[in-house]
Amino acid sequence: MVFAVNGIPVLIVEAKSVKKPDGIAEAIDQIRRYHREAPELMAQAQLHALTHLVKFYYGATWATSRKNLYDWREESAGQVFEALVKAPFVDRERVLRVLTDYVVFTRTDDELAKVVLRPNQMRASEKVVARAADPAKTRGLVWHTQGSGKTFTMIKAAQQVLQSDRFQRPLVVMLVDRNDLETQLFQNLEAVGARATVADSKEHLQKLLATTATGLVVTTIQKFHGMPANVRLGKDVVVLVDEAHRTTGGDLGIFLLAALPGATFVGFTGTPVDRTMHGKGTFKVFGKDDKEGYLDKYSIRESIADGTTVPLHYRLAPNDMRVDRETLEREFLSLAEAQGVTDIAALNRVLEKAVVLRNMLKNPYRIAGIAEHIARDFKERVEPLGYKAFVVAVDREACVFYKTALDWHLPPEWSAVVISGSNNDEAHLKEHHIDEAREKKLRKEFRKPDGLPKILIVTEKLLTGFDAPVLYALYLDKPMRDHVLLQAIARVNRPYEDAAGRAKKTGYVVDYVGIFEKLERALAFDSADVSGVIDGVEEPQVDFEKRLVAMRDAYLGIGKGLSSDKAVEAVLEFFREEDTRKAFAKAWEALEDLYEILSPDAFLRPYMNDYEALASIVQVLRSMYGSNVVIDRSFRRKTEALVREHTVGEQPRDDAKTYTLDAKGLADRALRENGDAPKVWDLVRRIRDDAEKEGTSNPVLRSIGERAEQVVKERIFKVLGR
Repeated sequence: MVFAVNGIPVLIVEAKSVKKPDGIAEAIDQIRRYHREAPELMAQAQLHALTHLVKFYYGATWATSRKNLYDWREESAGQVFEALVKAPFVDRERVLRVLTDYVVFTRTDDELAKVVLRPNQMRASEKVVARAADPAKTRGLVWHTQGSGKTFTMIKAAQQVLQSDRFQRPLVVMLVDRNDLETQLFQNLEAVGARATVADSKEHLQKLLATTATGLVVTTIQKFHGMPANVRLGKDVVVLVDEAHRTTGGDLGIFLLAALPGATFVGFTGTPVDRTMHGKGTFKVFGKDDKEGYLDKYSIRESIADGTTVPLHYRLAPNDMRVDRETLEREFLSLAEAQGVTDIAALNRVLEKAVVLRNMLKNPYRIAGIAEHIARDFKERVEPLGYKAFVVAVDREACVFYKTALDWHLPPEWSAVVISGSNNDEAHLKEHHIDEAREKKLRKEFRKPDGLPKILIVTEKLLTGFDAPVLYALYLDKPMRDHVLLQAIARVNRPYEDAAGRAKKTGYVVDYVGIFEKLERALAFDSADVSGVIDGVEEPQVDFEKRLVAMRDAYLGIGKGLSSDKAVEAVLEFFREEDTRKAFAKAWEALEDLYEILSPDAFLRPYMNDYEALASIVQVLRSMYGSNVVIDRSFRRKTEALVREHTVGEQPRDDAKTYTLDAKGLADRALRENGDAPKVWDLVRRIRDDAEKEGTSNPVLRSIGERAEQVVKERIFKVLGR
């Protein structure tokens, strides 16, 4: 379906039957084909959508990766399909709003991307505009979990306030608490084509506020220090505060509120508000006008359910590699100043005082042992998946130590150190200083699955604001907690899909400190807010065992005791019905995903025979049904390697023979081959493949392919006595 405005196509919708379990995958393949073969059409259309009645997905044209495909959800519509489509999405006003306001072109490290905002981003930005126009309310707090696009939400909210006819001369102030974030925010604004003025001094900021100027101003909270009261009055001022859980604390918040007494203040945070007194202060400043404290909330659990982020699993390093628990408690976890820590700089100040703990972490023998462990783990668990990793060390010097140690076990070009430099650094640190251009190149290459380096060694840089979906593993050797810990582990929660369509299902953290031994000590938040943020590998282990036993009992008895050919016949007979294949495919996909997370692990050893046997059933079904099989198009990487390792070569086939392609010929062939159903199925598969390849130019072939399959269903099994 093509939706047009004044004859110009703006939205392409590919619809599939609800009976097709692989319908969405087929639909996105067709959307990609349109981009390749009909680029003139897709150049005008700005959106594409896919549906198979159960759900409605959408995305921006030219961004055809599965990770850029979003599930349209709107609370008012529920999940009733007609309401879901007609009211919220394909409603005229909504489509036009998406086209004009929510399609964004952005540039990251010189790479242009086109994105369309998610439902939660649209909802929050519209709530911000409504709050700014509400004469009775002046505060709001937006919590959108890490990885859900908080920056774009802020930018779009700012643009909509400035464009709204509800305000006469609107002024939007976007506020951060660090100079580097000010630069980063301005670059993000530039990337989406938004015009902004950066206040370069306190005097410049005061001048911008005191005039009747309209537009967008970017500044740091520090420039409000000493600002007089009542610099600008009126309701047309909207202040959007980034990282609200830390930005407005202390005297600076007082100066800000006094300078703009009539303004609307909306705080944005990527982490929930913590249980400390500081966290309660955040609610007091921003959450007073909303019953639950939040103007809009998009939780960790919601983002995982939507596929906006992936779930995380952690693995504790062996006991002899973790630091002494008593020292960790005494010098870090039990310190009042470490509770509710909101940024890396504050964390580093705490760790500078933890002399014994830092010495333990930087012990050269310990680092050598951990580096060997990281190298082995990366080669066995991460690299086979095609993903990349961070090593997070306690300080800059520890980063250099890790680089030296890792180079003993991995090619030197596989890893790189990214740290800030100082003129007072010693020679071994200066050796790893890099300029801005070099760092930019490293970031760009790291985002590419085939680029080098594969591992970045960091301590502060890139732990916030750096998005690399190919990043899968985080090797954590720096004590962290609360907001900083959530921000760090969120580096690995971004969805990713490779060129073959295999998707990243989870992020992976290895804890060499022992932070996750007692997770409640490391995350001072309400349990509901951080529920599901990260789980130990024990959970997927239990799930794997449960699912494998169920599949073993249901499927591995098929063909038991029969010869290999007869066993294959039995498998084909068992899976004749499409519903049976659907059930198997669904169960196998979940089991295979868990195997990818866990492998290699000694836990899997007792289950390998059964897992390999199930994989062989998948091979049979895929071979016989080809592209029509209700199974993912390819094995996951680790399962593929396992199958390849245990596959026995077949005798070459004699493809020189020809057969009459009619019902009688197929039936006669079945009888001549002693009722060997797999060979008949193999012939049908090859007929069907040729029909699919050449069917467009030769429609007769397509009808032959369809007839061949019909013969199999109606006659072959009947002839075989099934």
